[in-house]
Amino acid sequence: MIKYKRILLKLSGEALAGGKDYGIDIDTVCEIANEIKEVHNLGVEVAIVVGGGNIFRGSQYEKYMLSRASADYIGMLATVINALTLQNILENKGVFTRVMTAIEMKELAEPYIRRRAIRHLEKGRVVIFGAGTGNPFFTTDTAAALRAVEIGADVMLKATKVDGIYSADPLKNEDAFLYKKISYLDLIKMGLKIMDITAITLCMENKLPIIVFNLKRGNIKKIVIGEEVGSIVKEE
Repeated sequence: MIKYKRILLKLSGEALAGGKDYGIDIDTVCEIANEIKEVHNLGVEVAIVVGGGNIFRGSQYEKYMLSRASADYIGMLATVINALTLQNILENKGVFTRVMTAIEMKELAEPYIRRRAIRHLEKGRVVIFGAGTGNPFFTTDTAAALRAVEIGADVMLKATKVDGIYSADPLKNEDAFLYKKISYLDLIKMGLKIMDITAITLCMENKLPIIVFNLKRGNIKKIVIGEEVGSIVKEE
């Protein structure tokens, strides 16, 4: 029994890097692709937004003496590199995909058109969104929330390195408390930086639940079949 028929999976660039500080770890991407294929084979419609922090982080624009807008555009291009990599590995595993980008680059991918994206999902294709929202000053978390709302996803899944939303960084504070359930407003009030306020607000206004979970083997499948994994953010 599938609980979520259409999902939006948010993958950070760091997730594609595996244990590396920089770049793409192909073995890790293959493992993620296997997870996606397994869920897709259940009949779940899968859309994905990828980050680009494993290649370039726009937030470090001052360090590189770049304008914020220029740094963000460079970061958007990094997400396209990740999207194309994930696409090829998925297709090598027999999963039909489409990459759609918010910045037109027709030689590489389709331009993002909402109705076309939904049609691809209905036809059983995994849709990977690249280039964020196409605008500087917006994170890929916001892009993920926006795309999830636009395509009518049942849930937004945010993959992380920890088991969910904690009261503090569990990697630095062993007394950090795991919230299994939390409201959008409490998440904002407590300043728990699991994603930016724009993304949270967008989900809140559209009643889109967010599940924050550890990208460990089998967790995506557990979520879509209704098991309690990680932390869920929804209305009280």
